[in-house]
This record gives sequence, structure tokens and C-alpha cells, in this order.
Amino acid sequence: TSTSIGVLISDLRNPFYADLAAAVEQSLRARGYHMILANSDGLAGEEDAAATLFQASRVAGVVLAPVSALAARRLVDAGVAVVEIDRQLAPDEYDAVLVENQAGALAATRHLLELGHGRIGLLLGELEWMTATERLDGYRAALRQFGVPFDEELVPRSSFSAAEAARVTGELLDRRPDVTAIFATSNVLAAGAIAEIQRRGRRIPGDLSLVAFDDVPWMGLMQPPITAVAQPTIGLGHVAAELLLDRVDGSAPAEPVVRRLEPTLIVRGSSAPPAR
Repeated sequence: TSTSIGVLISDLRNPFYADLAAAVEQSLRARGYHMILANSDGLAGEEDAAATLFQASRVAGVVLAPVSALAARRLVDAGVAVVEIDRQLAPDEYDAVLVENQAGALAATRHLLELGHGRIGLLLGELEWMTATERLDGYRAALRQFGVPFDEELVPRSSFSAAEAARVTGELLDRRPDVTAIFATSNVLAAGAIAEIQRRGRRIPGDLSLVAFDDVPWMGLMQPPITAVAQPTIGLGHVAAELLLDRVDGSAPAEPVVRRLEPTLIVRGSSAPPAR
């Protein structure tokens, strides 16, 4: 049998995915397997090309952060075990290892509401991805708990690029000068928001509080350091690798297994009560 495992992530430059791949590789190596890493850049065509490469390499299984449901389906049809990681595009079909996105977003939004913020901008990525929809659900749930009406205008759509997030943040602040806090739902969106806030000469948290989903090393090094929801990235990678190898060696249950890991809110200096 093959000792190669394919790992397909969607953005190698994003420290979250780099750490995820490193954690998967560590677990694979411990059990005598090696990793073939591919990067889809969030593009379905690249994901499909990687699936073709994995099949040609006769991998025993694939851990993938899916962009479309087609690659996983093709791999499984070819007899390759698949574990979806970070997001799930085909619930009930394959094993998946995910984060409790809704709970993390609820905690981040509650934190801002408890500080006294009533108009919180939410920066979201692609809504086709469950990570974005679940984080939106958590934001809405927190607003409901505090009796704050949901305002569609405070939730602009962005793509997963810092430049686009900066542009969208600028538009939000121009359109809604009453916004006192921003919740960026990924580290890339947070980087874009910070760049735009700094470009305008606004102070964090003096003029605007900022909270991010997905704590990455640079957030703790900022002045002030950024309040963030930390994903159990290393845990996600380890659990996905173990689940995949159990599936490969036949010890996993027949039904697809879904594991969800809890994130943690780390409160730092970028969030404070709104300026009076």
C-alpha cells in the first residue's frame, strides 16, 4: 500500500494554512507516511489539477480544504480516502475536521457588545464557504442576545484578499461613520482592515476597536496587540491526519465522522469601550 498522503490547502501564504499543513505532516511522519502538498489558491481548476496529481501519485488518502465539491467526489470515486478540513462542502459524505465557527464568532461579538459597542462592522469573505456563513450566524446570535437589531449595511462582502478588505473597510467607514468596532472574520481580512484604519490616521482602539477571527503570530506583535479568536490550528491538523489514517487502515467507523474543535477568544489591547 502507498505511504503517500495528499494535502491540499487553499492559500499557502496564509499562516493559518501553513501551520495546518505542518501539523498534518507531523502526524503523518509519526505514523510512517509522507506528505505531497498542493496549493489551490482558492481556485476550483487548481484544486482539480491537484486531485489529478494525487491520483497519478497513487496517494492512500487526501486531507483537503475544499473549494468545490468535485475534487473530493472524484477522489472518493477513485477509491481514495478524503478528510475535509477547515470547511465542509459535502456534509454527510466525507469525514471532516472543523472549528466551532459560530461559537468563536459569538464570543468575539459578545466581547464587543459587552464593552458597549452597538454598531459593529463585520468583514466577511465568500459566503459560499461555511466558515463565513457560520461566523455570520455567530455574529447575529450575539446581537440577538443583546437585543441589537441586525443591520445589513454593517456587513459588507469582501473576497479573501487584504487589498479588497482594505477597500471594503474604507467604504464601510465612509458610509457608516457611526461604526465604533470592526470584527474581521479572518486574519487576511483583519490585515486589510488595519491597513485602511491606519491609512486614515484612526487609532485602534481609541477611535475604532478591532477583533479578528484566526489568531496568527503577527497579531500579538502589533501595537496594540489584536484581540482575536484563536483556532486550534495544530489540533485541527493532528486530528485530520489521525482520522484519515484510521480511514485508510480501515479502523474508522463506516459512517462519515465529523469532529469540531473549540476556538478560544484571546482579549488583547485592540478592543476597548467606544470613545464617548
